[in-house]
Amino acid sequence: MKVIPIRSTGLPAPGRTLAPGEALVDARGRAVRDLRISVTDRCNFRCIYCMPRAVFGKDYPFLPRRELLSFEEIVRVARLFVARGVRKIRITGGEPLLRKNIERLVGMLAGLDGVELTLTTNGVLLPRLARPLAEAGLHRVTVSLDGLDDATFRRMNDVDFPVSSVLDGIAAAEAAGLPLKVNMVVKRGTNDHGIIDMARHFRGSGHILRFIEFMDVGSSNGWKMDEVLPSREVVERINAVFPLAPVDPNYTGEVAERWRYVDGGGEIGVISSVTQAFCSTCTRMRLSTEGRLYTCLFAQHGHDLRELLRSDGGDAAIGAAIDGVWMAREDRYSEIRSAHTAARRKIEMSYIGG
Repeated sequence: MKVIPIRSTGLPAPGRTLAPGEALVDARGRAVRDLRISVTDRCNFRCIYCMPRAVFGKDYPFLPRRELLSFEEIVRVARLFVARGVRKIRITGGEPLLRKNIERLVGMLAGLDGVELTLTTNGVLLPRLARPLAEAGLHRVTVSLDGLDDATFRRMNDVDFPVSSVLDGIAAAEAAGLPLKVNMVVKRGTNDHGIIDMARHFRGSGHILRFIEFMDVGSSNGWKMDEVLPSREVVERINAVFPLAPVDPNYTGEVAERWRYVDGGGEIGVISSVTQAFCSTCTRMRLSTEGRLYTCLFAQHGHDLRELLRSDGGDAAIGAAIDGVWMAREDRYSEIRSAHTAARRKIEMSYIGG
């Protein structure tokens, strides 16, 4: 069965106009601060929790190039979001480094004032692209690595990439001077045996290792609650070997709960979307590869901006559309998660990014 990305149901009806200087907040009082931009729905991995091969095989109907937003269109939207309070932009995919000339987009976005610009990648193309990305103005890179055990990692990416290909990418980012975080999606019974090895490997490296609960994103990864390893257990396992102490968040709405090694070996983070919902402080909007806005990682539909962009409706019209989407936002999926909601058809992570 092919799972096609869920299409837009259109933009909400125009609401009231923001007063000059008024903050853009949603129906639950949350301000928009983060914009995640997916630049491609393609990936060179077939990770079992994101893009399983049984669904996303070689004949999967990925979006044709003409449907993708151009770099100029992406920057136009990003600039409008920055004017509305966005202070962090993350480039995602699919695998964003597959997008041709991605360093040019980074350079264009790096010209936006007051914005932290980051990118999430599986890392295997960093040996070629880390330095151009750093020179273009990227502030930080996050690399996905789901374990150091080679056999387990090859099973999880399902295209036989070895761990060494990702470690080489991490080394390239280090050499280019890019600050780096490492994300590990933990799936009970699949790769949780590697938690301590990951902690040991990155202790003292200067890189922050973050453990992410296996989530029911999309409709194709066969999510089951009994395969979720709660973050509290991750912390307990590491604390038993390398004592930890809690650290205050860097800012309101930070998704990762922070812990430091008592002996000064650095810090880890845990992201607990399943067991400790953080919907109440969520400040993120997502822009899909072909120009649809999604107000939640677990959304069932998006809002089409591409038509406005390509009909030259003007920045005022596009800005009003953004305002309407955000002000109507009421999402709190992780607070109401149940077996029923988990079974809903939702956008795929590979389409919208994490």
